[in-house]
Amino acid sequence: MEGTIFGFTEAQIAEFGITFGLGAFMLYMLFIIGELAYRSKAGKVGTFALFFVLAFGMFGFVAKNVIQKIWGI
Repeated sequence: MEGTIFGFTEAQIAEFGITFGLGAFMLYMLFIIGELAYRSKAGKVGTFALFFVLAFGMFGFVAKNVIQKIWGI
């Protein structure tokens, strides 16, 4: 088991970190956006605008991963 950490390879650990670690960070970022909308009293349209604009990059990242899984890259 040379070159492993607790029986996992470096690639497996990196994949886990990207999948779950970054996913948890994205959920935390959504919480921050919601808190920002609440504290600024943005209203319905303002809250939608904040979530749409600030979360659009996260959506792109998730879409890229989904497309890679579908195409088998």
